[in-house]
Amino acid sequence: MVTRTLNHPASVLVAALFVLPAAVHSAEIRVMCYQDGVECDVLAEQAKRFETQNAGTKVIVDVVPYKTIVEQLPVQLAAGQGPDIARVTDLGGLSKYYQDISAHVKDKAYWEANFGATLPWLRPTAADKGIYGFMSQLTMTGPYVNKTLFEQAKVAMPGPKATWDEWVDATRKVAKANQLPAALAWDRSGHRFAGPAISYGAKIFDAKGDLVMDDGYKTAVNKFVGWHKDGAMLKEVWGGTGGSSYADSIGEFKNARVAMVLSGSWQINRLQKDIGTAFDWVAVPNPCGPAACSGIPGGAAWVALKTTKAPKDVGMFLDFIAQEANYAEFTAKTNNIPAHAGLAKKGVKYPGATPQAQAALGVFSAGVASLSPVAYQFQGYKYNRAVMLPTVTRVTQAIVGEMSADEAMTKIAADMADAVKQATK
Repeated sequence: MVTRTLNHPASVLVAALFVLPAAVHSAEIRVMCYQDGVECDVLAEQAKRFETQNAGTKVIVDVVPYKTIVEQLPVQLAAGQGPDIARVTDLGGLSKYYQDISAHVKDKAYWEANFGATLPWLRPTAADKGIYGFMSQLTMTGPYVNKTLFEQAKVAMPGPKATWDEWVDATRKVAKANQLPAALAWDRSGHRFAGPAISYGAKIFDAKGDLVMDDGYKTAVNKFVGWHKDGAMLKEVWGGTGGSSYADSIGEFKNARVAMVLSGSWQINRLQKDIGTAFDWVAVPNPCGPAACSGIPGGAAWVALKTTKAPKDVGMFLDFIAQEANYAEFTAKTNNIPAHAGLAKKGVKYPGATPQAQAALGVFSAGVASLSPVAYQFQGYKYNRAVMLPTVTRVTQAIVGEMSADEAMTKIAADMADAVKQATK
């Protein structure tokens, strides 16, 4: 058979038409996502709409346990590997791995107007003006109370400005009346511990902005260890494991083993789903100390990562899900507090939330006004894990009797200084 070369202009045009599909832009975006409720599911729905509007672009949402985000993602990124986008909570700690998407968003002014209060949490330095992602929601640490147990014990719940001591006394009475293993529990987390510590007067930072362990933090450590020693706190949550690993208290709360837990707004969906009608539960304002009645603001962020090979597509996708209509949909379906200023001002309707969940969302939203400035400073500090992780490790050692509370404070200060030194090398 003889092969002939086509030289006729019409033939050249036909040949060109056959190669056009190869020139269509295509990209694959992988999102590493964990969910407290249905966050990744909602994102996947929105990703399908994005794909429809951007032919050739594929968004794959990889749902992973939260532990993977905390423990494995940092290792991957340090090795130069990882996804294109991730949902993270160590906002400042991972910032050196974030990709600036400023050039790929349609309207920077929109981002500044609606996410301006939290964009600095994602920037590697204070002088940086880049856009690296945005908060998927604003969260706040705070307590949940088993209202049914209080009613059965005929104990009145303390009011909005009640102190931690008043809540501990009240829950002791409830625990005794209902024969509970303990009165209350806090998530095993230095982040959760920070709110009460600030309320007890911990400044956490000195005048230069450097970390410091002070009398307020010491008071909180002594109180917390003491509550474990006298049986008010359920020992299994903090004393059930070693090191700095995380454990939440919600499982104990769902099983009605305690009357009160300190966790956060992100658990509303889980409580709504898992407790159902088993008992009545409520979110209550953060209890007070001498200095404040504060929780810690925070949340998870969608961030672009330097490991991406498609920064433009990543920027376009983040810009898409950051738009008010899409953000409002995500917030309403996931029962979260918006970190979007425009949406926060308009208010959010939560059609899938039970009356209990709606009330809890209202309590947390109202509590934002009571957050201490130190709490915002703490959340935005890129080395805040230098405080959080040693707190969990050393306070646990004091709880189980390996050292005194004062010794734990000394160890926390030393560990903290060493962690900051290592991080700034």
